[in-house]
Amino acid sequence: MIRPSSSTLRLLIPALSLAVLLVAVFYLQPRAMSYVGLNLLFNLAVPIALATIAQMMIMSVNDLDLSMGTFVSFTACVAATYLQSAPLLGILILVAAIAVYAVMGVIIYVRDLPSIVVTLGMSFVWGGFAVLLLPAPGGTAPDWIRWLMTSKPPLVPIAIVASVVIALISHLIVMRSSFGVLIRGVGGNQRSLERAGWSVVALRASAYGLAGLFAVLSGIALVGLTTSADANIALRYTLLSIAGVILGGGEFIGGRVSPIGAVVGALTLTLAGSFLSFLRISPDWQIGAQGAILIIVLALRLLLNRVEKREKQS
Repeated sequence: MIRPSSSTLRLLIPALSLAVLLVAVFYLQPRAMSYVGLNLLFNLAVPIALATIAQMMIMSVNDLDLSMGTFVSFTACVAATYLQSAPLLGILILVAAIAVYAVMGVIIYVRDLPSIVVTLGMSFVWGGFAVLLLPAPGGTAPDWIRWLMTSKPPLVPIAIVASVVIALISHLIVMRSSFGVLIRGVGGNQRSLERAGWSVVALRASAYGLAGLFAVLSGIALVGLTTSADANIALRYTLLSIAGVILGGGEFIGGRVSPIGAVVGALTLTLAGSFLSFLRISPDWQIGAQGAILIIVLALRLLLNRVEKREKQS
């Protein structure tokens, strides 16, 4: 009898949780089983999925980014202001922000600083810049971003199509490329990489820089959906991104991540929040529902891990 591998189980659990939640949604609200219904349910899936992949890159090197939400908010403010009025300047600001992310990864490693403390401090920096750009909600999304995020491909809404593309691209980068192997090696066995002659500093800078790139794309996508921005527009993305990675089979240590699982986890959290909003339920309950889903999935993963250990011992 062929037993599924642990990596397969890591992917099946979030997929199963998404399927169960989707069936429950369709049972309670059959009208959601349509193009328009799916578009409403997964409306914010793209920016959340991008932020989750960004967090996954940080977690792949055994770090944690507590500034993700404020950084996405900052990039959204840049997109709604400078990217609209002065595109070249806006691009330069976003490129500089990605470079700061890469430098942050180097500083954390060279100075042996806790990533939680450094990123928490940076969250105030990004939040301050966001307030300077937009003291009050406003700005305008560039037309090309708005067109891209509101386009209507046939059969399947753009949110689902884009999520599949994000999952495939991130899977190729992290799981199929030599670069991805090295990045995961930093989180799994850093000493072996050093002995083999690889620069851990450069690899960590690359991981953080790539995380910054995905976070920038998240902010741009969010502005394309909301058409405007403010300094607090994505504060919840910090916890949502961490939850999406864990829900998708990732772990805090060991370089164990799953890009496809992370996107599925992001879709699950998006579906939970969107469905409760669709039913006009308080946002406080939405956070509780997302937390409950995460706890249930983690409990299931823990149970399966114990079963695997017992089978190996026997």
